[in-house]
Amino acid sequence: MPAIYLDNAATTKVRKEVVDLMSEVLLNTYGNASSSHSYGRTSKALLEKCRKEIAGYFNISAAEIIFTSGGTEADNLILQSAVRDLNIQHIITSKVEHHAVLHTAEFIQNQYGVKLSFVDLDDNGQIDYNHLSVLLDTELKTLVSLMHVNNEIGTILDLNLVSKLCQEKNALFHSDTVQSVGHFPLDLSKIKLDFITASAHKFHGPKGIGFAFIRKQSGLNPLIIGGSQERGYRAGTESIHDICGMHKALELAYDNLDEESDYISSLKTYFIKNLKANIPNIKFNGLSADLSQSTYTLVNVCLPISLDRAAMLLFQLDIKGISCSKGSACQSGSSKGSHVLQEILSEEDLHKPSIRFSFSMYNTKEELDYVVASLADLINS
Repeated sequence: MPAIYLDNAATTKVRKEVVDLMSEVLLNTYGNASSSHSYGRTSKALLEKCRKEIAGYFNISAAEIIFTSGGTEADNLILQSAVRDLNIQHIITSKVEHHAVLHTAEFIQNQYGVKLSFVDLDDNGQIDYNHLSVLLDTELKTLVSLMHVNNEIGTILDLNLVSKLCQEKNALFHSDTVQSVGHFPLDLSKIKLDFITASAHKFHGPKGIGFAFIRKQSGLNPLIIGGSQERGYRAGTESIHDICGMHKALELAYDNLDEESDYISSLKTYFIKNLKANIPNIKFNGLSADLSQSTYTLVNVCLPISLDRAAMLLFQLDIKGISCSKGSACQSGSSKGSHVLQEILSEEDLHKPSIRFSFSMYNTKEELDYVVASLADLINS
C-alpha cells in the first residue's frame, strides 16, 4: 500500500540535511549559550550566526529576530505584549485567522476590554480592504493582525497594501506568516510590517522552534520571565540544535525556492485538472484553485456527497495510505467544523465534506493520480 502525505500545511517532513546537522550539533555543541566558558561561547557563536543569517533572508537586523517555540507562542508574545506595553486599545483582525491569533485576540478583549473589530470578507475569504480602511479611521491606538497566507484556503493577503493603510493611520501591523515563510520571499526592508511570526516545521524544519520578528525599539516586554535570553524577550536556555535546524531548513528553502515552487505549482495545477476531470460537480473552496490568488502549496475541495456518506471519508483515505486534512491540524481533535469555511461557504456546501490537500517537493504526479482515483472510487461507491 502506498504512503502518500498531503498534509504539508499541518507539518512537513524534515529534510535529511536538517536532521544530519541537528544530530551533529546535539553531539558536539552542547554548551549552554549563556555560559562563559569555551563550550558556552561556541554555542553562543553558533546561535548568533544562525540569528544573523536568518535575519538576512528578510533584510532585517539580527537583533529583530527572537527565537520562540513556534508560531503560536510568537503570536501570543506580540499580541499580548502590544496591548500590555504599547497601550493598544483596538485590535483589527479577521474571522478566518489561525486560532493562535483569533483566540488570543478574544482573550485580550475579555481580559483587558480592548475593542476587537473584524474586517469584512468576500465570498472567497479575501479581505475587504475598503472596510479595513474604514476600521482604521479611529482615534484609538490600533494593531492590525492579518495572516499573509491562510492555512486552510490559501488566500494571500496584500501585505504592501495593508502596510500602507496602517502607516497612513499610524497603526501597528502584525502578520502571521507561518504559511508563507520559506515559501515566499519577504523583504521587510520594503514592506513595513512591525511584527511577523514563523514556525520551522512548516518549511521542512523541526517542530517546537520558530521566531518572531519584532521591529527595533518596539517597546515590547517579555511574556516569559526568568532570564535575559533572546534580548530579554524570552527567558530560557536556547535550543541550539533546533535553531540550527531551522536555519538550515530556511537556507535550503530559499536557496531552492524557484525550482521547488515551480515544481509544487505544477503538482497543484495537475491535481486540480484531474479532480475536475474525474469528479463532476467538485468545488474548490475560496480561491484555492486559482494560482494567481492563492498559495501554490495547497488546495481545499468541497466534495459532491452528503456529510453522512462522508463521515468516514478521511479514515477511508487513511486506510488507502493517503494523509490529508479536513481543516487546520490544530482543530483536528475537535468535533467542530472549520471556522474558516463557516465564514465563506453556503449552508448547502457546509453540509458537504471539505478536504485540504497540501503539497511539498516530496510529492509526485503518480501519487496524485492515485489520490484522485481513490477519491472517485469512494465517492461513487
